[in-house]
Amino acid sequence: MTLKPFIKKITVIGNGGWGTTLAILLYKKGYEVTLWGADASYVAYLSEKRENVKFLKGISIPEGVGITAEISDKLMDAQFIVSATPTPYLRSVLAKLKDIFVYEIPIVSVTKGIENNTLMRPSEVIADVLGTHPISLLLGPSHAEEVARGLPTTIVASSKDGNLARIVQEVFTTDRFRVYTNPDTTGVELGAAMKNVIAIAAGICDGLKFGDNSKAALISRGLVEISRLGIAMGAQRSTFSGLTGLGDLITTCISPYGRNRWVGEQIGKGKKLQEILEKMEQIAEGVWTTKSVLALSHKFNVEMPITKEIYNVLFTGKNPLEAVSNLMMRAPKSEMEELI
Repeated sequence: MTLKPFIKKITVIGNGGWGTTLAILLYKKGYEVTLWGADASYVAYLSEKRENVKFLKGISIPEGVGITAEISDKLMDAQFIVSATPTPYLRSVLAKLKDIFVYEIPIVSVTKGIENNTLMRPSEVIADVLGTHPISLLLGPSHAEEVARGLPTTIVASSKDGNLARIVQEVFTTDRFRVYTNPDTTGVELGAAMKNVIAIAAGICDGLKFGDNSKAALISRGLVEISRLGIAMGAQRSTFSGLTGLGDLITTCISPYGRNRWVGEQIGKGKKLQEILEKMEQIAEGVWTTKSVLALSHKFNVEMPITKEIYNVLFTGKNPLEAVSNLMMRAPKSEMEELI
């Protein structure tokens, strides 16, 4: 694939915080960018206000960025499509747009999650709905709030087509947004999704006012769980030491911007999940990913005690302190045991 010299127009599907941030980044690099959203009334508001007050408050959207809710062939008059729709809505959004997608147009997926019913990763959902398209991932520790403000960020492009990954790397790289490549699409996508489950646990630790020792233990053992399942599913062990493994995990477990960590913190303070979710504008992917990861752990016969306890806290009403006690009182083991 030798697409790079011909890339002029890029369409971003999904006007959440991350989709908006990438649209602005690409526009500033000189591309003609269209940002698409499903909610026509909010899209009209964005077009007038030029600020995504729900998802990216305080950041101006340049006048040159097109904003639309229309579904027409013009939307696909682009050389790249960025898919930035949250996992719970991804399939339904793609189904709405399926008839206008141009055959084999490259798609860059920036969605982190695992679909509940199918246990598919976002790239697999895209392929399932749209058929044959070149797909690249663009994932890693990248809070929209920081990228939009020009804070240095490093991320990973991953594709089964190495040339496409390099094209994505070149398209997105700026002096404040560095892109590496990694051919392990399974590991990159799984690490980026599963870290949100551990982030909920990290938030629970914060809500319960546990200390740094607890957070360090959680991140370390959480990475073991992520790696264990990822390797069982065909990923490379080394990927989980990289940006979409350890890097993404650290960011989402400690950052005040982290939605999943925030959900866990509220639970640790005694609030109920439904109450928390009703007050959120954005999706906390980790809540739904927890269901998928637990199902995958059963499917691949992989032990994931932290994930199991988080599932019980979220969906069976288990007391967070009881969950912590269960984890602490598990049978003693060697830290050096094999990951699988």
